[in-house]
Amino acid sequence: MSDQVRIVEVGPRDGLQNENTPISVEARVGFIESLLGAGLTTIEVGAFVSPKAIPQMQGSAEVLRGVQHLAGEFHVLVPNEKGYEAARAAGAKVIAVFASASEGFSRANINCSVADSIERFKPVIERAQADGIKVRGYVSCVLGCPYDGAVDPQAVVDVATTLWDLGCTEVSLGDTIGVGTPKKVRELLRACAEAVPMQSLAMHFHDTYGQALANLYAGLEEGARVIDSAAGGLGGCPYAPGATGNVATEDVVYLLEGLGVATGVDLDKLVTASNAVGALLGRAPPSRVAAAISAKQRRTS
Repeated sequence: MSDQVRIVEVGPRDGLQNENTPISVEARVGFIESLLGAGLTTIEVGAFVSPKAIPQMQGSAEVLRGVQHLAGEFHVLVPNEKGYEAARAAGAKVIAVFASASEGFSRANINCSVADSIERFKPVIERAQADGIKVRGYVSCVLGCPYDGAVDPQAVVDVATTLWDLGCTEVSLGDTIGVGTPKKVRELLRACAEAVPMQSLAMHFHDTYGQALANLYAGLEEGARVIDSAAGGLGGCPYAPGATGNVATEDVVYLLEGLGVATGVDLDKLVTASNAVGALLGRAPPSRVAAAISAKQRRTS
């Protein structure tokens, strides 16, 4: 557990996209600046999607432009060539494409089959590679689907393999509705690692059933070393009814530091950033570590 673990902070995109309260461009830029100040260096900052589909991500071009002068690696989600063109025009250096391991979720999310979704982003990856832009791939519903129920692990392997073969440098495995358990996580990672190197697999777990940290620990024991998380435990999925937020970055950092893994993240500063965005949303962050540290800060002050 002494190996380096890379945290990909997804709060400004995956965290905010499912919040009912819209956050201004200026506030999102400030949030990202606070996350950088806390020591997080890889941050997903927006999505070049239709504002009708995900209105919370409107202004992602302005957000990206607003942070480009800062030291960090900034990711943006793109669904198709139109989104890619807008992202490139805004100066994107890392993009993410996405596909589902579940047919039901794919049709609910982007109104097409899994195979058709892959055809849509094939030219995106080709153009990004030609332009020297790094591509990350997401696989949704790897451990369960809100529409189809259980998901065949081979379906996950097939999509992950396709993303890897097309040129994605990293494949993030998303438990979109948070139904996974450690045993299933171990089995899935082992299966995917037959086609995609373990060091290129990321764990993206939601905490619907309170299993996210246990699942991450199981994945770490298997050798996975990339974790997606959202400050404060923000987010969910607009197409996965009932799904709670991503695993909280504070909780992940606390776990990793306890295992002897240096993260370079200042928990107090991270909690301050989470509380600030929580105030804009009108609620406290659901992260338990954030709640504990906030209480400690209040006692100290």
